[in-house]
Amino acid sequence: MSERKSRSAGAGAAREFVTVAHNKHPTLANGKICYLEIPALDVRRSAEFYEKVFGWRVRQRGDGSIAFDDGAEEVSGTWVLGRPPATSPGLLVHFMVDSVAATIDAVIAHGGALVQPIGAGAPEITARFRDPAGNVFGLYQEPRRSSAVANQTAGFAPTPATERP
Repeated sequence: MSERKSRSAGAGAAREFVTVAHNKHPTLANGKICYLEIPALDVRRSAEFYEKVFGWRVRQRGDGSIAFDDGAEEVSGTWVLGRPPATSPGLLVHFMVDSVAATIDAVIAHGGALVQPIGAGAPEITARFRDPAGNVFGLYQEPRRSSAVANQTAGFAPTPATERP
């Protein structure tokens, strides 16, 4: 198993790095979400947005099209032209982030917009945003994970006394 450093919550946010244990290849399992086609008005603009906000790895395929791998390198996909954006949530995909608040700042700084602020999905830590093409997605912050990241940033390891129940 190899390790790589993963950047959290985009430019302008406090840069936290967490170590992600990663097998060289994505998990292969029946029923696993593995590929996304995200509607775009401008593929390069969308690629830049997701790269800056979420740290996605953007790559060019052999045929010249632009593709991405998510921050955990478990889901890949591409941006597609000519398809209307998902402007109102029917199926709503959420992206896991270290800090919903910092990610909202990054979304806005890179041309996205806040659709639903933190707190509307209480007790979960969630929000919704619109990307530059108009697609609506959710943000999700894992309470235990955010506590562990905060503790690591402060310089101490989480213990049962410092972790959230």
